Amino acid sequence: MKEKVEAALDKIRPQLQADGGNVELVEASDDGIVRVRLQGACAGCPMSQMTLKNGIERVLKQEVPEVKAVEAVN
Repeated sequence: MKEKVEAALDKIRPQLQADGGNVELVEASDDGIVRVRLQGACAGCPMSQMTLKNGIERVLKQEVPEVKAVEAVN
């Protein structure tokens, strides 16, 4: 599953990088929980939770049906 999640994140990265941010995959567990670390401008952005849920989580669930939730870690 980790490879599929990484491939889906590669589709999201250009939009994040355009705003000075990025996302790093920390863990993709067998129970469908994906943990990511927001980087750059995304790390301190007040809209980061919206980016995480409405952007990253939505795309990952579409691309990788095994994904149940996405969580941010520091």
